[in-house]
Amino acid sequence: MIILGSTGSIGTQALHIAYKFNLEIEVLCAGENIDLLNSQLKQCNPKIIVIKDYKKAKLVNKKPNQKLLFAEEGILEALNLAKSKLVLNALVGFSGLKPSLESIKLNKKLALANKESLVVAGFLMKSSKIIPVDSEHFALKELLKDNKHIKKLIITASGGALRNIPIKDLHSQTKEVVLKHPNWNMGKKITIDSATMANKLLEVLEAKYLFNTNKIDALIEKNSIIHALIHTKDNALIAHLATNDMKLPISYALLNKKAKYKPSIKELDLLNYNFSFEKIDTERYPLWNLKNELLKKPKLGIILNTSNEILVDKFLNNKIKFGEISSGIFKAIEYFSPQIKHIHTINDIVSFDREIRNFTLA
Repeated sequence: MIILGSTGSIGTQALHIAYKFNLEIEVLCAGENIDLLNSQLKQCNPKIIVIKDYKKAKLVNKKPNQKLLFAEEGILEALNLAKSKLVLNALVGFSGLKPSLESIKLNKKLALANKESLVVAGFLMKSSKIIPVDSEHFALKELLKDNKHIKKLIITASGGALRNIPIKDLHSQTKEVVLKHPNWNMGKKITIDSATMANKLLEVLEAKYLFNTNKIDALIEKNSIIHALIHTKDNALIAHLATNDMKLPISYALLNKKAKYKPSIKELDLLNYNFSFEKIDTERYPLWNLKNELLKKPKLGIILNTSNEILVDKFLNNKIKFGEISSGIFKAIEYFSPQIKHIHTINDIVSFDREIRNFTLA
């Protein structure tokens, strides 16, 4: 198995499952956290290690028989050298794009936790080669196995850390408040994306590409226990419930059908929860106004993804206010949307991404 992003939340949980079930790790790829990488290397013996910065090579406690590679070029080389047929891509942001495309090109199964690569280049990927590592899309995949006559797919949102803050106070909320997610302990970017609803827009586009439909909606379910529902043509609704633990979709990605008989999460006690649904309020979450347009013109996802990535970073570095994330995304989409008709290849995407970054950084 190949794990890209081993020191992040998904990567560390994947390694926990791999250790538990004695799965062989052939490639381990990490970013900046060399200390955590070294602790992982004590527990597994990959043939290839990839880190982001070659200047940190001496800090990696590798064995003489292990190959050490660097940056994006190193990831692509590792994918080509490795015999493993399963790639878990848990890289964050646009950096996951080329490894996703290369994995599919090499006819490997892609367990995809890097939603950004599917959002910006789903039109270049074979969905049959992708195993979704996301609670909502895993839930949809399970629900759709025995149900083919579908009227609509529904994914759920927690509402994020600001879901109960008065709307008039949203614009100037600090990062300390925005990063206190009520249900999850996640990375900074995805926590902020949860508060703006950008994350759910990305997931809507993921669902479009994975399940080949525009009939997708989302509702707020504050427990994060009901992950997805399908509305069948007989007007029944079927839901998928599980504890809010990413080990469930990860275990199915790594163990396939064996995961059915090897519980990776705690049993859910329904008596501990009260369930209700709320419409996503576009006054509280203005980005949600983009949903239908994104489904009609999915290449707008490139603009959404890139501008959001830059604006979230600006917010984390105290350069803009929380409300400016959404307004900045709207500006970028208005400016760049005429150009999406010219985007056809990976090189087009990379050039377009660079233009959007420069515009949003200015």
